[in-house]
Amino acid sequence: MLHRTIAFSVASLAILAGGACSSGTPQCHVGADCASGACDSSGQCVPTTTGGGDSGGADVSVDAHAEAGVEGGVEASPGDDGGSGCLPNNDGVITRAEVPMLAGLHASFLIAPAGGSTTETVTMNTAGTPQSDGTVDWDFSGALTGDHTVVITTDAPQGQWFSPQFTDATYTSLLSETEAFLGVYQGTAAALLLQGVVNPTNASPQTELTYTPAAEILAVPLQVGSTWTSTSTVSGIADGVTLVSGISTYTEKYDSTVDAKGSLKVPYGTFQVLRVQTTLTRTVGVEVETIQTMTFVAECFGPVARLTSKTTTYPAAVPGDAFTTVAEAWRLSP
Repeated sequence: MLHRTIAFSVASLAILAGGACSSGTPQCHVGADCASGACDSSGQCVPTTTGGGDSGGADVSVDAHAEAGVEGGVEASPGDDGGSGCLPNNDGVITRAEVPMLAGLHASFLIAPAGGSTTETVTMNTAGTPQSDGTVDWDFSGALTGDHTVVITTDAPQGQWFSPQFTDATYTSLLSETEAFLGVYQGTAAALLLQGVVNPTNASPQTELTYTPAAEILAVPLQVGSTWTSTSTVSGIADGVTLVSGISTYTEKYDSTVDAKGSLKVPYGTFQVLRVQTTLTRTVGVEVETIQTMTFVAECFGPVARLTSKTTTYPAAVPGDAFTTVAEAWRLSP
């Protein structure tokens, strides 16, 4: 029962809703909703005369959206830390101001396989095509078996049943489709931290897990060669069972590096990205599991794609840098 609960907290390289539209009653949610292909920070379509063209939301480069003065049609609200004035400069460095970490965002992602299967996988070319200048071109725009659209949101933790346990949390968001758990996150000036994993409601059986210290999921600024590591003890309640300190608590170690940069094509459009490779090593008693995640981060959008490997059990090898069997693939879509 414990294994069923913890098996999916690896998805805590959370998609930050792609720097998505602000909440409310907008005229548009993404650029695809507008003739201009651009949705501004107030949820209104940018007129076609301001640039960007009639893109229909497909194959639109970040530069085209910058000309229109918007973040690819999925901006954060004015005044928030995503910054409605955030325009990608493609300088190879992603700063804190260029990564939205706040509540009230939402965006659409194509996710495969279907229905959060724990057994089905998809095959992808995750290595990409190396270019002469040292960059890499990746193309994840094609259809995958079981593709379906899911709207991912970042929600305020205040007032939720678990909020007293996480008083300094910034937002919550879905971890994975395999289980309906929420990651509880804190955005700081230097990092995105995973504080815990919870059920969306307090219905039985309850899950309320706390990470001590909080796991460092993303560290900024990001550039090729950046590395960070954190090790957390996970405790609390899993599927209604209280984890006993020193007996049933377990550890999760996250080792991350920015190992490549280049151009990534997803269903929404084409982005200049940095690839973050993260290996999660989970130790439960004498059993050790590893899971690898590739997260592709774009300026002003945050993660626009995330690929998660199958779980391997020690002493099986850690998945390679270019694992091709993908347990779950998320790609930003119109």
